[in-house]
Amino acid sequence: MQRFRMSILALVWLNAVASAAHAQPKSGKISYEVMQKIDLSQMKIVINGQEVRPGSPDAPPDMPETRSFVQHFVFSGVYGKEEQDRTTGGMMIRQVMIDGGPGPAGPEGRGNRNFTGRPFERSVYFDLAHQKTVEVVTVKKDSVTKVYQTELPPKRVTGWQETDKTKKIAGFVCKKATVPFRNLTYTVWYTTELPFTYSPIPGLTPEKGVVLQIESDNEAFKATKVAEQNVPESEVMPPKNAQVVTPEELNTIRQKAMADMRQQLMNNFQPR
Repeated sequence: MQRFRMSILALVWLNAVASAAHAQPKSGKISYEVMQKIDLSQMKIVINGQEVRPGSPDAPPDMPETRSFVQHFVFSGVYGKEEQDRTTGGMMIRQVMIDGGPGPAGPEGRGNRNFTGRPFERSVYFDLAHQKTVEVVTVKKDSVTKVYQTELPPKRVTGWQETDKTKKIAGFVCKKATVPFRNLTYTVWYTTELPFTYSPIPGLTPEKGVVLQIESDNEAFKATKVAEQNVPESEVMPPKNAQVVTPEELNTIRQKAMADMRQQLMNNFQPR
């Protein structure tokens, strides 16, 4: 009888240890290393105040073909937020070259200056309990700051092919699936050992689970760390002062901000 009791206690202890090893963090951060091919058709190049298309004879010959950066998913309770490390190239690349404008003189006495960034800040928030995604755009023009938000429609694609393959990523056991997406085959690794559902690519979100790695010919996401941290829920919720608009209206707001920035650059850096 004593031996039986000891065996029961041992099983309880082992279960407690296993539960602790797989404890689901209530708040924390997932860090992804990201690599993406650059769509040169979406880049804007300004030379001598004129836009030049990539690949044209007047375009710079050393245009980058890929970009890499670190993306984070910060979560707390039933809310989450995506963040990017701007210093690693996560922002949209916008290269402006000025011939004869301000800047140090080059070998031929020409001034060149590069600018990167966007005329607005974009944040993406998640209601994990209801699987809702909210995009927030902050536009700063002169001394006026305006904040807009819109709820994005779900975009989960179909045609998932589950496999029996598994591997550990950032300490979590992940299942492998392949998915047809954007005219390519994507390989998706996701875990069900975290207490919510999320993917860094919205269309590649599983029915249940967190995607920790995505691979394709055009891009790759890989979680390098899942860290438990004390994150206040207020930090990962959309701002309360944002003006609610439709997705179409928000797209128009972004396009106008980009057009205003291009026009300002052309006006400020005309050849002298």
